[in-house]
Amino acid sequence: MKPVAIPWIGKYSSALTLMRVPFSVYLMPVYWFALSVADGYTWWRAAAVFLILHVLVYPASNGYNSYHDRDEGSIGGLRQPPKVTQELYHLVLLFDALSLLFSFFLSPLFALAVALYLLVSKAYSHRGIRLKKYPVISTLVVTVFQGGFTFLMVQLGSGLEIQKILQPPNSWFALVSTLFLCGSYPLTQIYQHQEDAERGDKTLSLLLGIRGTFVFAGLALGLGAALLIGLYLMLGQIYSVLVFLLCTAPITYYFLNWVRRSWQDPGEVNFENTMRMNKVSSLCISLAFFLILLLHFV
Repeated sequence: MKPVAIPWIGKYSSALTLMRVPFSVYLMPVYWFALSVADGYTWWRAAAVFLILHVLVYPASNGYNSYHDRDEGSIGGLRQPPKVTQELYHLVLLFDALSLLFSFFLSPLFALAVALYLLVSKAYSHRGIRLKKYPVISTLVVTVFQGGFTFLMVQLGSGLEIQKILQPPNSWFALVSTLFLCGSYPLTQIYQHQEDAERGDKTLSLLLGIRGTFVFAGLALGLGAALLIGLYLMLGQIYSVLVFLLCTAPITYYFLNWVRRSWQDPGEVNFENTMRMNKVSSLCISLAFFLILLLHFV
């Protein structure tokens, strides 16, 4: 007896692909960074925050962005994205609702922060508002909300008091997170200039050009790293400096090598190299902050 095909399952499976849940790994460094510099949080709350952000919130934002972009070329994490259908919008609404529900169980204030994040991410993508088409505004929105705001949101959801997380040096660490996002965000756009231009989205990378994007990214990442190392030294955390420099050395090597190759051949600025840069930087920085987190227990 042949199995009965259920068309809607295939449609939702295809839509789920566009939510790009595995792509959330590229945003993990902010989570580990937030925990690595904090004390007094609750482990089960921190674990719940991880799941809410990486399994629900980020995929919901990805899905909503895909719903409005309707990309035909490669996007972050997908070389050949499936066709956008109404089922994708249904999943976005479901993920939004679940993320808010679970967030509220942790803390009403955390749920409010998650709601604000979701609203801003929709304003970034929605065709009627489309913050994405404004290079400076979109960069500020993404770097602040995926950087410092998420950094503080992780700590808030993990049980820290808001008065504590807004005080220095924690607020300075949040700025570091924003600077890191400011450097990495334009790199995610660098291979999509043609498609963004055709859609009318004047991204920061499109405005800067390929070489300008590399220079801007290098300056922002370098400034963030310098500030972070300065904060570690101020707090007497020499081991944190060593761990950070050791773990991020592969990022520096790959980035400079990619810049050199791209300077000689613009064809090196492509989907594969961009995704490889994302993977190297995300995994190495996550490892650095995870090890620094473990140092607190040694």
